[in-house]
Amino acid sequence: MDSTPSASISPGSASFDKAADRAQDITVSLALNGHQLTSITHGNDTLVSGQHYLESNTAIVLHKSYLSSLPLGQNVITFHFSAGNDAVLTLQVVDSTVPEPDGALTVQAFNGNTGVSTNGISPKFKVINTGDAALPLKDVKLRYYYTIDGELEQSFWCDWASIGNTNVTGNFVKMAAPVNGADYYLEIGFTAAAGSLNPGQSAEIQTRFSKIDWSNYNQSNDYSFKASGSQFADHEQVTGYANDQLVWGIEP
Repeated sequence: MDSTPSASISPGSASFDKAADRAQDITVSLALNGHQLTSITHGNDTLVSGQHYLESNTAIVLHKSYLSSLPLGQNVITFHFSAGNDAVLTLQVVDSTVPEPDGALTVQAFNGNTGVSTNGISPKFKVINTGDAALPLKDVKLRYYYTIDGELEQSFWCDWASIGNTNVTGNFVKMAAPVNGADYYLEIGFTAAAGSLNPGQSAEIQTRFSKIDWSNYNQSNDYSFKASGSQFADHEQVTGYANDQLVWGIEP
């Protein structure tokens, strides 16, 4: 065994506000423990020293100009070293200049296919405007979290939607930092032609997705999977966003 301690960073989590009067560089302290920092990554992107950050033996200063380019929400920045374990900075990116979303929403859902092993996952969603103002659907996104169980290209279908099938989009997102119950999520979005939901109105969306070779998923360990129920019910493991802000559910 190798008892040499891994390098570490501090803090392990931080927040960054994109608002021009609040954006600040973030300093991350390094405890190298005899190792060397070899790279810093965000997803598949490698940060460039001198452009995205300044480096010393004791700290990394992440430039606010780079941090402002990150998407809103949770971002994972990984520090790689010459030996030992990687270190992760979990960064919550917000923008206090973005207005609060018009209206609030509730997400209800159930699974059309409840088999533990299946070659097609079929979540059904209902978005309800529970606020007191119109909610433009083009500003709304839903996320269904699951494990892919074999890295392959995937296909998405919207079988039916009350606001029109062609007004529903589906994108597969590989999570930069997999968690228990999820290494991917299906993100449901809407075109401008989907219109708005007035207070109390709802929209139903019936979807399916599969891997291109029709191999099976194991739904039993999927964060958003419900093994029982065939009617719409509040589902906090499916998250809802308005203007890229989390307004419903609990992220895994």
